[in-house]
Amino acid sequence: MRKVLAAVLVACACLVASGAGVGAQDAGARARELAARFDKDKHKVKEKRGIRVEVFLEMRGEPAPRANPADYTGTYESEPDYPLSLRVSAGGSAEGTGYEPSPAGPRRFTLRDGRVDGAVLTATKVYEDGSNERFEGVFLNLNVRDDRTDRGETLFGLGEVFDPPKNTGGVELSKLFYALKR
Repeated sequence: MRKVLAAVLVACACLVASGAGVGAQDAGARARELAARFDKDKHKVKEKRGIRVEVFLEMRGEPAPRANPADYTGTYESEPDYPLSLRVSAGGSAEGTGYEPSPAGPRRFTLRDGRVDGAVLTATKVYEDGSNERFEGVFLNLNVRDDRTDRGETLFGLGEVFDPPKNTGGVELSKLFYALKR
């Protein structure tokens, strides 16, 4: 009985001691979870009358944490109609303005009370009509290959995740990638 009690006490002590880095582990785990939502694999082969058509697409999202959160400051873009201007301080506070798709065309918003933790950005998205919603995104490197033999291209940007997904004119939108403009 004493051995069992001693083992339980040692296990509890180990859990308490490892709890010191839990916040950093949680931010890293959340960043990996959000980045994984941008992963995509597509491989199709069609053959008809001797003509072979092959489609290949592979996308991998990897969190891109920076030592200085201010390095995330910049202008990002998800297609020409959807820019996002972001300002991040060295302390991790963030604010910005941008546009997102909507059935009536690009919808303007302002990011308020933003916070960068690791590679994760959380904020409140406030629209021009006064409505607001939660914003959660991850700074990531998106590796895109459209050929198995090709090394592909790596894009850096901010991936926004919509939970629940949005309906934009008949299309369900669950995520949006804003690439950093160079």
